[in-house]
Amino acid sequence: MTYDATLAETVTITGHDGHRIEAYSARVLSPAPSGGVVVIHHMPGYDDQTKEIARTFSTHGFNAVVPNLYHRDAPGAGPDDAAATARAKGGVPDARLVGDVAGGAAYLKGLSNSNGKVGVIGYCSGGRQSVLSACSLPLDAAVDCYGAFVTSPPPEGMALKFTPIKHLIKDLSCPLLGLFGADDKYPSPDQVTELEDELKAQGKTYEFHSYEGAGHAFFSVNRPSYRPEAAMDGWHRIWDFYGRYLS
Repeated sequence: MTYDATLAETVTITGHDGHRIEAYSARVLSPAPSGGVVVIHHMPGYDDQTKEIARTFSTHGFNAVVPNLYHRDAPGAGPDDAAATARAKGGVPDARLVGDVAGGAAYLKGLSNSNGKVGVIGYCSGGRQSVLSACSLPLDAAVDCYGAFVTSPPPEGMALKFTPIKHLIKDLSCPLLGLFGADDKYPSPDQVTELEDELKAQGKTYEFHSYEGAGHAFFSVNRPSYRPEAAMDGWHRIWDFYGRYLS
């Protein structure tokens, strides 16, 4: 019988500029070496749904941690209020995001059962941030779930201050898995193709999958955008991808 006990709890990690920030840890209670995953939460924030994703990784044999990217913006606030505060400020600054993900990776590598390999995954804004992290840090695998504004800026009038990061693809440190909805606008199919073309031009290892009938946030089980068939296929591809690069 496989030993499948896990421990999920709130922890504190050292993020950007040495700041101590809240994070959610879900780890495998087994001495067998395990890979780790930094889960980057979506724009709605550090919420129950993202914590459930971390627990899902732990039940599949990967240690996971979710840094609270809005901890400095609204300490102690609920996900909705914290997200609104962060959004009003233009979103999480790129340098701070990279520092917080680096802190999450260091936490995972410091676990007694770490095998030394760490990947990253992000949804929505976190998808862009997953790509950014993989272009800025030495990681072993990255997953971009419908990350917008990788190749194009936000539309005029949107409060987010994100800038395109296509020019950083040359620095991508690890294989990239991209999962997209064919009906999405941010990123649109054309933007996904533009990113794929750049990955090809830079000779990077990647695999992209787009799902017909799915738009943005098709993984979100608590939203009307949820598409079970696309999400389930996406999860199978994530397990296969991380199995190859993190196990």
